[in-house]
Amino acid sequence: MSSDGVLIQATGITKRFPGTVALDGVDFCVRAGRVHSLVGENGAGKSTLMNILSGVYGDYEGKLDIRARGVAMIHQELNLVPEMTVAENIFLGREPRTALGLVDRRRMERNAAALLQQLGAPIRPGQAVRELRVGEQQIVEIAKTLSQEAEVLIMDEPTSSLSERETRTLFDLIRDLKAKGNGIVYITHKMSEVSALSDEVTILRDGRLVKSVPFSQTSIAEIIRGMVGREGKDFFVKNPHGIGDCVLEMEGLCLDDTQRRGRRLLEDISLQVRAGEVLGIYGLMGAGRSELLGSVFGLYPDQVSGKVRIGGTPVRIRSPRDAVRCGMALLPEDRKQDGLVMGMDITRNTTLAALESLCRHGLTDTRAEKARTDEYRSRLGIRSHSNRQTAGELSGGNQQKVVLAKWLLTNPRVLFLDEPTRGIDISAKNEIYKLMDELSASGMALVVVSSELPEIMAVSDRIVTLRDGRIGAEFPRERFTEESILKAALPAT
Repeated sequence: MSSDGVLIQATGITKRFPGTVALDGVDFCVRAGRVHSLVGENGAGKSTLMNILSGVYGDYEGKLDIRARGVAMIHQELNLVPEMTVAENIFLGREPRTALGLVDRRRMERNAAALLQQLGAPIRPGQAVRELRVGEQQIVEIAKTLSQEAEVLIMDEPTSSLSERETRTLFDLIRDLKAKGNGIVYITHKMSEVSALSDEVTILRDGRLVKSVPFSQTSIAEIIRGMVGREGKDFFVKNPHGIGDCVLEMEGLCLDDTQRRGRRLLEDISLQVRAGEVLGIYGLMGAGRSELLGSVFGLYPDQVSGKVRIGGTPVRIRSPRDAVRCGMALLPEDRKQDGLVMGMDITRNTTLAALESLCRHGLTDTRAEKARTDEYRSRLGIRSHSNRQTAGELSGGNQQKVVLAKWLLTNPRVLFLDEPTRGIDISAKNEIYKLMDELSASGMALVVVSSELPEIMAVSDRIVTLRDGRIGAEFPRERFTEESILKAALPAT
């Protein structure tokens, strides 16, 4: 590290891909004991710049001076081996060894436990990663990066799957690392996090540097304007509209815990959702939010008890296919793992759940398939070169729109959305919010799970909190306050 505290100095960085310039003459500096937030819409060049700083891309133009003792990156997209244990993933390729050169598993699990305790995570080091929820896997990814003891830490949307309590713990850790002299690069779309953590802010738009300033010399309004080129007041405002009859009813819904005999993940859940209503489900990690959606959608048929009615008629749902036939659709929390086939094109992904309606004599009607894809691509504003572009080549926001198009093609009466704006930028979030508002205005019932309290308050007509697998409280829109909703979501003491 130099006497001026500079750990990384990037000057005039340009990165070209076939047919596009991802970065165009960007300057960026990381200093010891400082949190430098990097913001911009999806496709602005943030990940490309970080991949250059961390050594993933070596073919770039410009000058890069790295004086730090190690650069480590927490990726938003998880890079874990599902079949390996938590401890094995944290120390993969850097396993502690015994005097005989064998892997010292006892020391590895002990070191992993210490890291997880530092993050306030009740995760067992010997547990297989495939058994963990997305948020818990995100914590393992953070622990993996911390174990490298690098002087510069790059964090790409680290809280996208964390609860508010886990986010606060991470923020405390970031402040500790900062006090020890680490340089932190923090990529986020959440302006509240920029306000809470930033010493400096750099804004990228379309691969170019908009500005890089101390946070004390700018404002959130100016940052948003720099990111998207328009005022914050242009963003989502929920429109009032009528609420109809009950579409979905749950009565005494319970979900057994297969890991702990005699315990339940959900206990006695009774809810109604009405046509044209957006019902928000809020709770901390482990409260049972995603499990509730999965239980109704047929993901755990042998673990679920209780009654479900659609339009007043009792239904027995033993699989997602049953749920779709009953008029339900589920936008999953992990779009890349559960919502898309990343190597398939937009057309195939869009029509995947509705192929039966697009077949004639056992063969897919490709003309009808293309027409429906074109319709939803236009309706949802999916930005792509063509329908033949693969899902893996799209930005996060456009990937989410493809998943949404896939389910809308099934003409659902009830749409479940699990973290619908996870890892997408402000502009794409705004578009998703507007689509949700249009769908509810058309009479569709929406059930939305979100770990972002401002988001769930913005989009919902009514909010139900979950804690420890039970309903904590219910709030009509006129009674929404952050304090009361969060208090109702905290575990009982």
